[in-house]
Amino acid sequence: MVKLRLPVGRQSLSMDASGAARTTRVVKTDLGLILVVLALIVIGLVMVYSASYGFAVLEGGLFEGRPTYFVRRQMLFAVGGLALLGGLTHVDYHVFTRRAVPILLATIGLLILTFFVGKTVGGATRWIFQGSVQPSEMARVGAVLYIAVWLASRGETLRALDVGLVPFALLLGLIAGLIVLQPDFSTAILLVATGTAMFFVAGADMKQLLLAFLVGGVAVAVVGLAAPYRSSRVNLWLESPFSDALGRGFQVIQSLAALNKGGLVGIGLGQSQQKFAIYAPHTDGIFAVVGEEFGFVGTGLVIGLYALWTWRGMRIAWYAPDAYGTLLAVGIVSWVVFQAILHIAVTTASLPFTGTVLPFVSYGGSSLLATLGSTGILLNISRRGQRSGLGLWLSGSQGRPGYGAGGATGTQGAP
Repeated sequence: MVKLRLPVGRQSLSMDASGAARTTRVVKTDLGLILVVLALIVIGLVMVYSASYGFAVLEGGLFEGRPTYFVRRQMLFAVGGLALLGGLTHVDYHVFTRRAVPILLATIGLLILTFFVGKTVGGATRWIFQGSVQPSEMARVGAVLYIAVWLASRGETLRALDVGLVPFALLLGLIAGLIVLQPDFSTAILLVATGTAMFFVAGADMKQLLLAFLVGGVAVAVVGLAAPYRSSRVNLWLESPFSDALGRGFQVIQSLAALNKGGLVGIGLGQSQQKFAIYAPHTDGIFAVVGEEFGFVGTGLVIGLYALWTWRGMRIAWYAPDAYGTLLAVGIVSWVVFQAILHIAVTTASLPFTGTVLPFVSYGGSSLLATLGSTGILLNISRRGQRSGLGLWLSGSQGRPGYGAGGATGTQGAP
């Protein structure tokens, strides 16, 4: 059989003498993923309005007379985020490989800047520009972009402890540590979980993963229990939120009450009563409000949409044209899925209480812009995908599936 090599961007297609392509290019945007994202945004706008209009009026009179304050701002963020999504859909994702180090430095610099100029609310310093920007949301995008480049460039050396697991753990630990110091423990956990998923897909040795889980588990436990308020939440979860119903367990109990009231089909849009008792119902408590107003059917729909997001996103990762595209797609998809799982688990008291938003749905400009921007990158990977699967076996065929001698296409020499 005669084989011809035809260039396609940074990859090539193998063809036999008859001209039948063994690997065909997918040159269309993933419409299914777009529809899922739009559905979540629409649900989010409806629920932000329902959950926030009472909060806006009652919160110390700050927004009195403006019950649409939050939903109007969220609509502006959605429009801006969709414009960002559209722009990044048409920007070759390989452009980030050439800017990996500046992206990492900007990510770390932004987190450090927060300590000096950040706005402190409730003992946490997580916002800058008068509370309008949350750097950790921007930092997660930068971290995923750099980690994907770093992992894709390592090739077979990723399995070596001294140049694989150890430097990766130090890199991830540095960024996560800066986020913990804000403090924002839940975001740090999400970053570690996302990085671990990417490390696994990159082809890490199982012994490395077991060691990482062991050491990482101990580190998370130590850091998590170091702060009195975090250890208090863990103890409350182990005992029962009803052991301190009017204190530490109040938020969780109100969330559970909202889900219980919702039953099968809910009590109707705008009819939630628990949203007046739940703190920040339009952000940390929005899934509970969905459950109360639309019941099991409504929450099932939301969970189903995240399942569709996972399927479409991992499909894009599978058909990515190179290792970098695969790892980047896995990172973006994992972050959204892990964050949604954490939000829902906290609302249902399946995990100790922590504040985290529901991606695409909860109020929050930084979160929505970061998530929609990441989706744009994901869609660009889709547009450049190949039908052979898993990043053309992660851009190589030598040794383990994943890498040739030089690492991933377009990522050689990542520091």
